[in-house]
Amino acid sequence: MRIRELWRISRAYLLPLALVGVFTGIVALVRAWADVSNVSMLYLLAVLASAVLFGSRPAILAAIASFVAFNFFFLHPRRTFAVADSEEWVALGLLLISGVITGQLASMQRERAREAERREQEAIVLYDVVRLMADPDLQSALNQVAERLRTELHLGAVLLTFGPAAPVQVEAASGDAESVAQAREAAGLAEMILSAGRAPTAGERGAPGRWIRIVHPGARAAGPATRGDRVRTVPVRLEGQPVASLILVRAAQAPQFAAADDRLLSAVAHQIGLALQRLRLQHETAETEALRRTDELRTALINAVSHDLRTPLSSILASAGSLLQDDVRWSEAQRRGFAEAVVDEARRLDRLVGNLLDLSRIESGNIQPEKGWYDLGSLVNEVAGRLRWLTSRHQIVLDIPEELPPVFFDYVEIDQVLSNLVENAVNHTPAGTEITVTVRASGQQVEVAVEDTGPGIPGDSLPHVFKPFYRVPQQAAAQGSGLGLAVARGLVEAHGGRIRAENRSEGGARFVFTLPLTQRPAEAA
Repeated sequence: MRIRELWRISRAYLLPLALVGVFTGIVALVRAWADVSNVSMLYLLAVLASAVLFGSRPAILAAIASFVAFNFFFLHPRRTFAVADSEEWVALGLLLISGVITGQLASMQRERAREAERREQEAIVLYDVVRLMADPDLQSALNQVAERLRTELHLGAVLLTFGPAAPVQVEAASGDAESVAQAREAAGLAEMILSAGRAPTAGERGAPGRWIRIVHPGARAAGPATRGDRVRTVPVRLEGQPVASLILVRAAQAPQFAAADDRLLSAVAHQIGLALQRLRLQHETAETEALRRTDELRTALINAVSHDLRTPLSSILASAGSLLQDDVRWSEAQRRGFAEAVVDEARRLDRLVGNLLDLSRIESGNIQPEKGWYDLGSLVNEVAGRLRWLTSRHQIVLDIPEELPPVFFDYVEIDQVLSNLVENAVNHTPAGTEITVTVRASGQQVEVAVEDTGPGIPGDSLPHVFKPFYRVPQQAAAQGSGLGLAVARGLVEAHGGRIRAENRSEGGARFVFTLPLTQRPAEAA
């Protein structure tokens, strides 16, 4: 390491002297062929080359060497450092001043060019970091950022750890096993600081990171630097507080971090902090949205309980109370009417409570259909038969093909979907109108449609009919809690299908839902 460094420094000063020697020979050849008064300006080329290749100090050395060489070899008396003519002093002075200024200017341009290259590389790395952090898979994104930094800075390992205050608790690492293990050892102090929930003290702080020395058992007190000298940590801050640590391990025999590397690491840590802030804001937004929807559902549920549940309960209580009156003689037809009213309102209450429970499961994401292979046509016939008491004042038409393939679905949940759609059609159409249920297999899905010949759905209400507790304003007098369609949508989507509402061109509404057609039972076997 030291020999290479010494050779690099020696070369930076020896080669400019060699260039001056080469141009001394060129000046001698030019003076032998022609008497050129300003031939000393050729030395400026050596100064320029030294400045561009090696920097400011070698360029100054080249300018002084040019001054000495021109004086020693070309001014009278030759082979001495004396100058006979005072005018030659002016020429020598101009040569030295021109050489120094030219060298400084060329060196400044060289540094600016290198700085521009470094800035460009930093911008590329930061762009890559920002692009990678946009990946929704945070673990993969952090691993790629660690690998990008390790490759860019030629490191042995890069480790990114998060403290308890961070919105995520993952670890990203890149590098060889030994260097990664060394980085994890160094993470101990960083984790203590992050767990304490405080910023580093003046003794712990660095700009932008700090060196950590790891003392291993049995290590000698004197001698070469321990492995801990190769470890560097950079804090990642969220809202001013350190929540993570970026730990870097230099490769063996690698040079120390430069100021440009410090700047790049600070910028990368800042970008990671911004990504964590975005993640926290996303979590807070999701929680706020969940609370808002919960509050809306709670309010709607209270409204439903205060009206939709009390209405059937009141009818049940009134009918049951009438049956219990001993001072009134009811005819058999009247008693049967009271009993039918109790049964009808109990059924209505049962459907309402069932829809409320289903909606609660849907909103919480706990819908997990227990699917099996069933005949969808048989299910439609069963629903129509069970709801005959509800549809007795309507004409029900079933259009089911004989060659309908078996479908993979949850029998109870799709039964609920069909029941809700038929009940919705009954509640929003006049008595005596027709309700049609059609089943068709089309491509990779089966389509079920429930159509009516009622007033249809107002255009401004079509986008909202599947929202919980929504009722069409123009049909507010119609029975229904506004839950059936919302539950139907949730159950259909849990099966991987879709549901939509539309108006028929000949009048009335049409509700269509689809279920995917997967492998047939014989094919699956």
